[in-house]
Amino acid sequence: MTLTTTLLGETFTFQSVKEVLAKANEEKSGDKLAGVAAGSGLERVAAKQTLANLLVSDLRENPVVPYERDDVTRIIQDSVNERIYAEIRGWSLAELREWLLSSNTTEAMIKRAGAGLTSEVVAGVCKLMGNLDLIYAANKLRVSATCNTTIGRRGALATRLQPNHTTDSIDGITASLLEGLSYGCGDALIGLNPVNDTVASLSEVLKRFDEIKNKLNIPTQTCVLGHITTQLEALRQGAPMDMIFQSIAGSQKGNEAFGFTTDTILEAKAMLQKSGTAAGPNILYFETGQGAELSSGAHYGADQVTMEARCYGYAKAFAPFMVNTVVGFIGPEYLYDSRQVIRAGLEDHFMGKLTGIPMGCDCCYTNHMQADQNDVETLAFLLAGAGVNYIIGVPAGDDIMLNYQTNAYHDAAAIRETLGLRPIREFDEWLERWGISRDGKLTELAGKPEIFQR
Repeated sequence: MTLTTTLLGETFTFQSVKEVLAKANEEKSGDKLAGVAAGSGLERVAAKQTLANLLVSDLRENPVVPYERDDVTRIIQDSVNERIYAEIRGWSLAELREWLLSSNTTEAMIKRAGAGLTSEVVAGVCKLMGNLDLIYAANKLRVSATCNTTIGRRGALATRLQPNHTTDSIDGITASLLEGLSYGCGDALIGLNPVNDTVASLSEVLKRFDEIKNKLNIPTQTCVLGHITTQLEALRQGAPMDMIFQSIAGSQKGNEAFGFTTDTILEAKAMLQKSGTAAGPNILYFETGQGAELSSGAHYGADQVTMEARCYGYAKAFAPFMVNTVVGFIGPEYLYDSRQVIRAGLEDHFMGKLTGIPMGCDCCYTNHMQADQNDVETLAFLLAGAGVNYIIGVPAGDDIMLNYQTNAYHDAAAIRETLGLRPIREFDEWLERWGISRDGKLTELAGKPEIFQR
């Protein structure tokens, strides 16, 4: 294993695979904050050159968090298909990149190879790709999952309808929910971020979601994104629940900072299989985001793309229905501007797909970031072209509770019509029955939630 590269007469020597991965990363403000970024453009290119020549086995044998100290590393390493790994362990990262991008490499071939890759390998090959490479490679892959309906089929773009409210007012939530439905949103999920993370508040919202879903016969899933322990208690007390949600990190320490362990997820999955309201089998929802580990001091000196890839390797072990990166939510300390946000969204989607999870994206930004609504619309369109499973929709793109901006309810309709995509099949048929869409296009009833009051 060689960790030295000479460029333009200057020799760069890296001390570890972890350092190579960090310095080969595209510029990210979070890596600078962590002190792991390349010091110059030339050093970044040198790191990429070094990374390109490393073998799949070099990255597997050098996880960025030690196996004996971290259950995320253990889950990722122990999940590798050893027979497939043995076939590709001698490939260089450059060879893996070229193979993924070859027009002769099929979806089935990539999915098979993915079973032999660790998250460090997935992150490594991602760092060798340009934005168009990430779109092209990801578009080869579809990863589907089934809760009440099936997400991730080719030709579909789904949405999570996010009717957040500043006081968790049931009437306010209901008004926003019905408006979103009238724009064709909600086929992936009707999912609320609660202000009050209490069993009583979560249960009240879950009951209203369940009531509306059943009254209108909506083919979808519902979830309230409280802490996993609060959701578990609400489930014990009889709240109707299709899925359980939790934000996850790429290290055990990061997950503990979020207030849960792997055993918590296993408990939630088992309880939901016994008492949940969904058909399944995929009944978990995870959210991630570059920089989360650094914010809790749980990154172990690794860069944020590599830690994000490890989130996906961890998530895969639990067969979730949905995973999405909240790509610009943490703020400019981790992704400074629209260029970094767009790059991160494309990276995350590609890495999730290659890992083998049903991947979506919350294309978002905070008000103190160098980005605007045009940027998240651009990212959503690029991801739809890459085959993303779903995006988020909120009223007018402005989440007044979380105080951040993401895609508007009507954005998905415009993207679907432009690219010839449709909602999840059963939901698409439901929209047609209500007259909200016709032949995949919204009708004059779009944006008129009063139709549901008939």
